[in-house]
Amino acid sequence: MTFRRFFQHLSYRHGAVSLTALCLFALCMLTAFAAPRKRKAVDDRVYLVHADELKFDMYGPNPDAQIVKGHVHFRHRGATLTCDSAYFYQTTNSVRAMGHVHFRQPQDNITLTCQRAWYDGEEQLMEARNNVVLHHARQTLYTDSLNYDRLYNNAYFFRGGRLIDGSSKLSSDWGEYNTQTKQAVFYYDVQLHTPKTRVSTDTLYYDTRTSRAHVVGQYTPNKGQGTPRASRIVNGQNVITTTDAYFNTKTDKADLYGRSTVVNKEKTITADTLFYNSKTGRNYGRGNVVYVDKRNKNQLTAHLVVYNEKTGRGFATGRALVMDYSRPDTLWMHGDTMRVETFHINTDSAYRKVHCYPRVRIFRNDAQAVCDSLVFNSKDSCMTMYRDPILWNGQRQLLGEKILTFMNDTTIREAHVLGQALSIELMQDSIHYNQVSSTNMFAYFLGGKIRRSDAVGNVRAIFYPVDDKDSTLIGLNYIETDTMRSFVNDQRKLERIWMPKAQGTLYPMTQIPPGKDKLDVFAWFDDIRPKNKDDVFIWKPKASGTELKHIKRHAAPIQQLGNHAVSEKAEAPAPAAAGAKSHQVPPPKKTARKR
Repeated sequence: MTFRRFFQHLSYRHGAVSLTALCLFALCMLTAFAAPRKRKAVDDRVYLVHADELKFDMYGPNPDAQIVKGHVHFRHRGATLTCDSAYFYQTTNSVRAMGHVHFRQPQDNITLTCQRAWYDGEEQLMEARNNVVLHHARQTLYTDSLNYDRLYNNAYFFRGGRLIDGSSKLSSDWGEYNTQTKQAVFYYDVQLHTPKTRVSTDTLYYDTRTSRAHVVGQYTPNKGQGTPRASRIVNGQNVITTTDAYFNTKTDKADLYGRSTVVNKEKTITADTLFYNSKTGRNYGRGNVVYVDKRNKNQLTAHLVVYNEKTGRGFATGRALVMDYSRPDTLWMHGDTMRVETFHINTDSAYRKVHCYPRVRIFRNDAQAVCDSLVFNSKDSCMTMYRDPILWNGQRQLLGEKILTFMNDTTIREAHVLGQALSIELMQDSIHYNQVSSTNMFAYFLGGKIRRSDAVGNVRAIFYPVDDKDSTLIGLNYIETDTMRSFVNDQRKLERIWMPKAQGTLYPMTQIPPGKDKLDVFAWFDDIRPKNKDDVFIWKPKASGTELKHIKRHAAPIQQLGNHAVSEKAEAPAPAAAGAKSHQVPPPKKTARKR
């Protein structure tokens, strides 16, 4: 290729590129300078629709205003305003209305009436004064001074007002209501009234769609002149104090937070969280729950408490502790779970059963007890302890398969020990023990002190008689009998013993055979005995091998109908084996006491 052709080819390619670039540049310029799309214009002007009289006085006190009178009618962005007379400031797009002011916003179902108002069309703000009434759907707000912001749908009142929402009435010194969200907030001396409830607080949020109120903070009574205290909710006989609560005005359901308290006459419950429903009667408390019954002088504490006041059923768990202070000496009882059942509720024959289980421990200065489970029946005032129960009173220990105690109010009247009953009393020398073992035992009390005890069935006893002169032990008295009745004076000293027929031996103190000082069923459980009120939370099981023996009960005979081929030989006792001899344990011999 020659140089001339080369330059001609290069010029041709350069022209094509330049032409392409010019086309792209022209297209970009046309796009940049293209006319913008037309948007739908919004008319923000306030229009005077009608007036019986109109005048304009440029030399008067309002030179910028058109003075209109008689059936005055304005229109602005879908809303209308009517009044008796007005100053219309067309340049600032505002109106000062006077006399029977009536504002309507049909698209939001809002109407507002007052005696005078200022309306700013630019800010879409209306300042209504004197006898202001705002209607929105089924809500009505009454106040004397209200500012309504159409742009943000908020209505403010600041000189006292009240909101009517169906049967609920709300009043406060200052408040705000949103016509779009239908939520309101009230401040200072807030009073909420429903047919069943009254709420007093200084801050309250209210949702008119759900009829749900949120109570926040404290309440200052006497129109803000009193001493601030927790907000107050009164529902029938229940008085609630709280600083954080949600309350439904339709269902009377309350969710209480922030360490709230419910008081019903002489009963009080306090917890970190409380759920209360007066319609269903279900109450729920969580977090350091404290229930106090001042009338019966008792108290319950737990981490979780659930109770239905309509059915009378409930339970408590989580370090559950019952305190009974009806007597000078307080009783403390702990169990992992406590459950209550009420029968024939709201009748004259109503009674309750209280179940406490497992790992029950009881402490009072004069009595202590442990067991696996416990049931108290208010019908017969009987408290029954199950599974290895042990009862201590002073230096006396009582145990068996089952222990029943019958009460007169808060004082013990009777105690029944059923199955493998064992009574042990530590002597004053802290070495020797008086012991009684039998099938069953029955103790009777007077004024809370034991006065008589009966041991019935296979009675075995070890007593240490005491010399009245010097309080020394005379010896060891071992007795076997079928029934033994002991009488004790009010100083808990043994007065006399009665038994129909007995076999026994009296050993002098220096001649007691080894191992005879204790019964074969002897067991002293002082190490698991509750020492104080805090010790009831610490479970101490029996040592292995010291549990009560499991005794199989004889099964009831089952009659075999239609089986007549029973041999008489089978009914007769089997003959003794050859050379076998019957053996009877001879009665123990009495040993003379050395003189």
